[in-house]
Amino acid sequence: MLTRGETLSEYANEHPETAYATPIATSKPAASPTKSPAAVTGTKASPAAKAAIAPQEDISPTSIPVSEQKFIPIAAETSDSVHYQDGFFYQPLTDAVIARITGISYPITQTLAPVLSLEAVNVVPDDEKLAIDYEDLRYLNVLYYDFEGQVQTGELICNKGIAQDLVEIFYELYLNEYQIEKIRLIDTYGGDDTASMLDNNTSCFNYRVVDGTNSLSKHALGCAIDVNPFYNPYVVYNKNGRGETYISPAGSEKYADRTQNFPYKIDETDLCYKLFTAHGFTWGGNWNSSKDYQHFQKVVN
Repeated sequence: MLTRGETLSEYANEHPETAYATPIATSKPAASPTKSPAAVTGTKASPAAKAAIAPQEDISPTSIPVSEQKFIPIAAETSDSVHYQDGFFYQPLTDAVIARITGISYPITQTLAPVLSLEAVNVVPDDEKLAIDYEDLRYLNVLYYDFEGQVQTGELICNKGIAQDLVEIFYELYLNEYQIEKIRLIDTYGGDDTASMLDNNTSCFNYRVVDGTNSLSKHALGCAIDVNPFYNPYVVYNKNGRGETYISPAGSEKYADRTQNFPYKIDETDLCYKLFTAHGFTWGGNWNSSKDYQHFQKVVN
């Protein structure tokens, strides 16, 4: 368990067996024989099909822990970008971004899954109607101060309806030197929300269900974001009617007690809370039967 003032990087170095929930592959799986998307589907190639066979940068997991991997954004500002401030922009998903997320945070169909060069972890039936399309999403580039007070570049994918909100919010956080440990796509963690939370990663889009249910999360629509999640855990009271309290991620139990003072705590006095709620987001810390202190979401039309 983290001690007061201890960063996740320090915790990970001392407790590697706890800090990283998902084993990281040491090599890239062998690619399946390349097939034409049209040959697979019998129709004009879709964005997902193009992504399945698109040449990709070396984005496969390595034996290096996520916390120590060198971060390189996968998109740069282009003529299609909406520029807000230097280092803060958003744009439609590029082919490289689509290739990065397909089969991980964005689902791929059963027919196309074998075409991916990496093993798909998010696969849906061919006839399933997804709740969101690539065109509904935006890639964001932001700057932020990490726990060492150093300026870093972060990336998010969100619903286009909150893209402007997010660049404005993160710019204000940046101006105020608000500390966030890291901001990386959930795909860096193989789409594993638990692994991302354990690494205290701030993330947004992930096409998944709510923990413990069959209902799509607001993250699946790109309308929710989790900020410094290890220090602001998800708490469910009386889970399954058994009077038990469930806290996620494991190891963050001490941070479920919001009467205590500790670094990086989001509450109603916190700048993060004030900025998100001023932009029309609701905070999971105000829920009744559960508390999601890391979570902000907004309804978009």
